[in-house]
Amino acid sequence: MRYYMAKIKVLRLKNKLPLIVVPMSGTKTATVLVVVKTGSKHETRAESGLSHFVEHMFFKGTNKRPNTLALASELDSLGGEYNAFTSKEYTGYWVKSEAHRLGEALDILSDMLINSRFEAEEIEREKGVIIEEINMYEDNPMSQIEDIFEGLLYGDTPAGWDTIGTKATVSSFGRDDFMKYMETQYGVNSTFIIVAGNVSPASVNKAAEKFFAGYRKNKFRDKERVKEKQSAPALKIKLKPTDQSHLCLGVRTFPSGHKDEFAAKLLAVILGGSMSSRLFTELRERRGLAYYVRTQNEYYTDTGYLSTRAGVPKDKVEESVAVILDGYKKMMAELVTEEELTRAKDLFAGRLAIQLESSDDVANWYARQAVMRQDLIGPEEFLRKVKAVTPKDIQRVAKKIFVNQGLNLAVISGQADELKLKDILKF
Repeated sequence: MRYYMAKIKVLRLKNKLPLIVVPMSGTKTATVLVVVKTGSKHETRAESGLSHFVEHMFFKGTNKRPNTLALASELDSLGGEYNAFTSKEYTGYWVKSEAHRLGEALDILSDMLINSRFEAEEIEREKGVIIEEINMYEDNPMSQIEDIFEGLLYGDTPAGWDTIGTKATVSSFGRDDFMKYMETQYGVNSTFIIVAGNVSPASVNKAAEKFFAGYRKNKFRDKERVKEKQSAPALKIKLKPTDQSHLCLGVRTFPSGHKDEFAAKLLAVILGGSMSSRLFTELRERRGLAYYVRTQNEYYTDTGYLSTRAGVPKDKVEESVAVILDGYKKMMAELVTEEELTRAKDLFAGRLAIQLESSDDVANWYARQAVMRQDLIGPEEFLRKVKAVTPKDIQRVAKKIFVNQGLNLAVISGQADELKLKDILKF
């Protein structure tokens, strides 16, 4: 497999701001992604949702571009795509355009990050927008079930709170809250610029020096580390009128960079990572219990988990949980065949090849690594680690993570039998 990427360049601007450049041939685009290693896990209870709110406010105007329309008009004139996102551990702002317009993209992004005004009137107006976003998630149990699951895992800690915050915290924020948060969380010591596409490192470095010279230094406030503790299976049910029940059944695993990370990735692929995976086949094709079924890994810098999500009939939750648990048990009891493992590895490699065809996905790849790992790993090295996993590695990791006291089940449903689910929830 060939990736059309030259060797990446890791540079530092004169103000010490890290710059990662990934030259790519065979594309006419370039993506600039500014990622800040702060998110909802860096918040206090009173700040819950502030990281996400800050992201919104960067699109509300600067001295040079005084409002949302002025910013959006310039971004639209690039003829590309742009957006932002907030997660538990990092926040990102990106623009993808034709490669020759990269300088303009850097100009606009730097202006947003350095000169945004955070006007009190705009903050008050945006509260209504974010409260409607909260309402939107409340009406989307397929998406919300993962938040319920993380709340079950990590409880009343920053890791367990919803990234978007609550209506109460969002409504409480004033301009001073934003300014205090920005002083510590946004600056040279917590930010990376990643540029991927048909560019040269020298030209990118020159443009970044020009536009990010005024980016502030900061005394970064790191997050509270997760303390894993669980001595018995855990269950959390959110009763809500729905046409189907949504469940998420999973276990604690490893943080990003752990030696067993790649075995756990393949374990998830085999269980529920494709239409030919074990749980998809059993739940959907053989039993007709679900439309969507997927098993996935989530990795943070200090913790991780593997979970299976599915939407099932309201009267079939117990049966569905039992099927998933049986799938987990078989991973411990039997070695996967070389054929099945090879198919999982090929699926992983093929999806990675598709993912890394575009400059925005390449930028995201290196941005996540810059925040989550000690060292940047190229796609070839990543695949080498995947291909080195053996059937015995899969079974060893399954036995390590599929333990009775580590089971966690979250359910959103109009009806759920707590006693029956507790009785089923064991190996």
